[in-house]
Amino acid sequence: MTDSVEAQDSSYAAARLRLLNEEGQSGPPRRAALAALTDQWLASLATGAAQAAGTKGWALLAVGGYGRGELSPRSDLDLVLLHDSEKSVAQLADRLWYPVWDLGLALDHSVRTPAEAMKTATEDLKVQLGLLDARHLAGDPALSSGLRSAVLADWRNQAAKRLPALHEMCLERAERQGELSYLLEPDLKESRGGLRDVTALRAVAASWLADAPREGLTEAKTRLLDARDALHLATGRATDRLALQEQDQVAAALGLLDADTLLREVYEAARRIAYAGDVTWREVGRVLRSREQRPRRRLLGRSRGAADAGTPERVPLADGVVEQEGEAVLALAAKPDRDPVLPLRAAAAAAQAGLPLSLHAVRRLAAAAKPLPVPWPAEAREQLVTLLGAGESTVPVWEALEAEGLVTRLIPDWERVRCRPQRNAVHRFTVDRHLVETAVMAAGFTRRVGRPDLLLTAALLHDIGKGWPGDHSEAGEVIARDVAARIGFGRADVETLALLVRHHLLLIDTATRRDLDDPETVRTVAETVRDTSTLELLAALTEADALATGPAAWSTWRASLLADLVDRVAGALDSGALPEAAERESTAEEERLVVEAARTGGVVLALRAHTEPEAEGEERNEALGVELLVAVPDRPGLLAQAAGVLALHRLTVRAADLRAVDPIGEGPVALLSWRVSAEYGALPEAARLRADLGRAFDGTLDIESRLAEREAAYPRRRGITPPPPRVTVAPGHTSHTATVLEVRAHDAPGLLHRIGLALTATAVTVRSARISTLGANAVDAFYVVGKDGSPLPDARAAEVARQVESALR
Repeated sequence: MTDSVEAQDSSYAAARLRLLNEEGQSGPPRRAALAALTDQWLASLATGAAQAAGTKGWALLAVGGYGRGELSPRSDLDLVLLHDSEKSVAQLADRLWYPVWDLGLALDHSVRTPAEAMKTATEDLKVQLGLLDARHLAGDPALSSGLRSAVLADWRNQAAKRLPALHEMCLERAERQGELSYLLEPDLKESRGGLRDVTALRAVAASWLADAPREGLTEAKTRLLDARDALHLATGRATDRLALQEQDQVAAALGLLDADTLLREVYEAARRIAYAGDVTWREVGRVLRSREQRPRRRLLGRSRGAADAGTPERVPLADGVVEQEGEAVLALAAKPDRDPVLPLRAAAAAAQAGLPLSLHAVRRLAAAAKPLPVPWPAEAREQLVTLLGAGESTVPVWEALEAEGLVTRLIPDWERVRCRPQRNAVHRFTVDRHLVETAVMAAGFTRRVGRPDLLLTAALLHDIGKGWPGDHSEAGEVIARDVAARIGFGRADVETLALLVRHHLLLIDTATRRDLDDPETVRTVAETVRDTSTLELLAALTEADALATGPAAWSTWRASLLADLVDRVAGALDSGALPEAAERESTAEEERLVVEAARTGGVVLALRAHTEPEAEGEERNEALGVELLVAVPDRPGLLAQAAGVLALHRLTVRAADLRAVDPIGEGPVALLSWRVSAEYGALPEAARLRADLGRAFDGTLDIESRLAEREAAYPRRRGITPPPPRVTVAPGHTSHTATVLEVRAHDAPGLLHRIGLALTATAVTVRSARISTLGANAVDAFYVVGKDGSPLPDARAAEVARQVESALR
């Protein structure tokens, strides 16, 4: 008997070696062949051992990865010897395990009765996960099938308890091991997005509670298993960590160009798995919540409404986008094939609300969305900026878009940096994720700059040149020009973005490597950045870039050096004055409205389609909401009242201009020019707007109460936590006839109304105003004077700014 066993072992060892060294045999076919070969050997070994030991009522099962047939060259053999009595089972186990050890194979084994196996599975989640993949090898098939059926039944019955525990285990493992798709030396099994997550998704599917999105998942798993096979053969060890020194050899074994190509393929696979996990666990949570809520509704005796009847509540987020069961989904009336901006609008709405974008919505958008024209319409550009300005909530939404190929469809140059590794220990992320993380960091600095849209866009593009040969800053400048023009920025903004990308390392390199006391150092930087607005953009981009890179790239010492350099350069630059709103000449239509308002003493308004002028006198032929012109005899509080009426009608203010004129010498008339768009749905009728504005101006419309009633009836989702508002006093040379208050805040319904109320409360007069909304950021300038019509004293101006900022907080 011993000679027979040794012969079997030798035959298996020789066949195994031939299989692993066979040219052209790799991937799933080799894993299946290795599993089949091992099955045959173990079955023969176990049958012979049972006969020799006189054991009856036994079964040998493969579990875990071996149970799934995923046997890599150095994988453990996960085995369970099942028996229905203690008689002679120990002798059988010895005859079975020792030949495995003698061949130098790793073995994970247990010997249990069915009852013991069930008890252990109930107490140990990892054991139960292994048994879910149990596969019969030898012995009594009834024992194997009985245990497998019992394990599956228990798993499904206890899914509400076990799945949250499994999810928690996955989260803890991800915290320990990191994300496979960003690590230079990833663990192919344990990292987030690795093979262990695929096993978890199989377990969720086995519960019948939810299932993972299947598209691309099998291919992603196969890619990781192939990499692990090559790693085992290259190292001769059972390792799952793809170390730097092994990557070239593994890449060659897989027929890939180099180690970077290997990592990109591994990263892409990990992202697919991680995204499938995110979607699946959201669905599990939704199902479990719905199970908890159904009995409660019946218990409380609530009447059966839409939600009870199976129709979830749908709360509007933006035009064509609603919230449903904790996700942003497309509205029933949405038409992706006719609305090319819908993908960006849906993404921006989801990110600003702090919600994930549903899988169904993303796939529908990817399949049906109409391509954007080039250059993009202004709304598309604003929605992109709004998405980038959402902070941390941007990341999962961006990942959802990328998973379905929408990002590279919107920005073709993104493909070059997608999943591109950075072989620099300072960097935490791949190039593409670093760009998104830089935008996340920059979102926290939007109150520091006058053009947050340029800051966020530059953050997204600053390393875009790393996908090309040569200096990435120089290559990036060229690409940034193309991308900026493609997404619809004007000529001057394109030049600014190109400068920011070309010189995104200028400040930190100068601050840390040059003598700041040398006047030539400051002069060189000042000549490059040209003006203070670009300087503040570059300073914010520099800090965001460093913070997104990793802890080693930013410190208090570096921050102090950067601040010192920025202060010195700012002092060397001439600050440009803001143009005063009153200097703009009125159009013929505006003059007509003003004269009519002065003559009648009432509200006169006009609505017309808006076209956005391009920089340097060019005209961009694109519709962008409507322009609302309102003329009314001037009086205190007009700004707050008019803005409140617009908020009541759910009109989003994208830009506004307020100034006072005296056309016929009988008192000033306020001319308010608004660029507005409907938050969702159609625009209100002009007659309704005129009536409500008239009632607001004569005091018969209680705006505050109406806004409060609407908020109570349709409460808004809290969404993300944006940076706090900032109100500052512009330098005195900005205007010689008024004090300029600059307000930078997160745009929200009724924001301008609240600013107007706060200014009215300080007893200042708003002589003119320039209002602009850039993405989700409001950047407003108010020209105010005191009761005597003169600019405010410095102390008084500072106090007004403090009061307005306090009111907005």
